[in-house]
Amino acid sequence: MRMSRGLRAGTALWLLLAAEAVAAFEPISVALAIGVASIYVAYRHPALYCRFAECCGEEKPLNASALKLQLEEKLFGQHLATEVILKALTGFKNNKEPKKPLTLSLHGWAGTGKNFVSQIVAENLHAKGLKSNFVHLFVSTLHFPHEHQTKLYQDQLQEWIRGNVSACASSVFIFDEMDKLHPGIIDAIKPFLDYYEQVGGVSYRKAIFIFLSNAGGDLITETALEFWRAGRKREDIQLNDLERVLSVGVFNNKHSGLWRSRLIDRNLIDYFVPFLPLEYTHVKMCVRAEMRARGLAVDEDVVTRVAEEMTFYPKDEKIYSDKGCKTVQSRLSFY
Repeated sequence: MRMSRGLRAGTALWLLLAAEAVAAFEPISVALAIGVASIYVAYRHPALYCRFAECCGEEKPLNASALKLQLEEKLFGQHLATEVILKALTGFKNNKEPKKPLTLSLHGWAGTGKNFVSQIVAENLHAKGLKSNFVHLFVSTLHFPHEHQTKLYQDQLQEWIRGNVSACASSVFIFDEMDKLHPGIIDAIKPFLDYYEQVGGVSYRKAIFIFLSNAGGDLITETALEFWRAGRKREDIQLNDLERVLSVGVFNNKHSGLWRSRLIDRNLIDYFVPFLPLEYTHVKMCVRAEMRARGLAVDEDVVTRVAEEMTFYPKDEKIYSDKGCKTVQSRLSFY
């Protein structure tokens, strides 16, 4: 007699839960039992399995409306970054057969929202965000600290990316502090970002790579200043006012992990995304958002006091916060 689909699914789930229930008694044998049960459930009933364990979800559509709302409500003073990231991700995820991985390079002064955006992007691509097994964060000073070990880091990086994309085609890789990365290390991932159908039997075309860097921040600020001094709105600044300047500037910057990088030379970075320096009004918006996040009533007196404690650039005109919103949390805690 053949079991119904619902009964078979229930039996599979019971096997998995039963194995876990007795784990305290026979760790080794039960671990094997859990492994076998998990494989059975994952293979025969993937939808059921994914209710209890994280799955890659590479075919999961991007909720563009939700992403747009988050960027507009939580990212202050960054009309360019919001527009570029939304269009880039939407276009990439809607393309069933992309020709290469999506590669974004985010640039700007500290505290302008680069890390925050990478968190928002991760959450919209994988439910657990930065805690997902399919989102991988590399911090240059932590993971690649020694210049004399460049070759070792390159080999390790290739193995890590190869293994994780093999497990999940839509893996996300975030490289923070690119301006502190030793030159040459990032070139190790060049084959994975290129227009190859496969590399070593693995397709990387659905993966996403995001670089975060302070390099180029001064170039962005100078452009913003030129607009301000000419009496033009910051919203008038367009991507073509900055993207070329950024790519050339970062390529020639010895204090950049992308210095003379083949990723730029071969045009493998899809978008250089500029994050504009934040003005006084944006800092106040950050303070209010932080107060709401802590469940506090917004006190405009406190908002003003925190914002006025920030230091601004240039010294004479004092237009842009030189730390963005970087120290808002600690300063708010003081009050």
